[in-house]
Amino acid sequence: MARVTGIGGVFFKCRDLENTKDWYREHLGMPLSDDYGAAYPFREHDEPDNRGYSVFGPFSARSRYFEPSDRGFMINLRVDDLDGIVAGLRAAGAEIIGEPENYEYGRFAWVMDPEGVKIELWEPSGLVPPDIDAE
Repeated sequence: MARVTGIGGVFFKCRDLENTKDWYREHLGMPLSDDYGAAYPFREHDEPDNRGYSVFGPFSARSRYFEPSDRGFMINLRVDDLDGIVAGLRAAGAEIIGEPENYEYGRFAWVMDPEGVKIELWEPSGLVPPDIDAE
């Protein structure tokens, strides 16, 4: 059965994106990049050769990426079978947003939860960007 395997990231909107990034860098020591936020590497507990990462990502308040949700945050969940999860959600009548998309670092699909929060589903490709070191 297709399932969620972990949290891929937390994304939220900021009224002042640069100030917010600076605050997290200065006060919490978070390595926020301009591209995707802060990435936290890990190795799978049961299969330590499998590397991955989770992302903490601030977005501009003007970003349309969370639409059609009007919430100021979005959750990214890692999944082991994107097609299986999407098929199950469709069969259950969930609101799927657009079509799945493929990228170098994985496949993505989006769904709205019952509270109107946009959930990003991510089936990682196994590729970890070179600037993320999962020791």
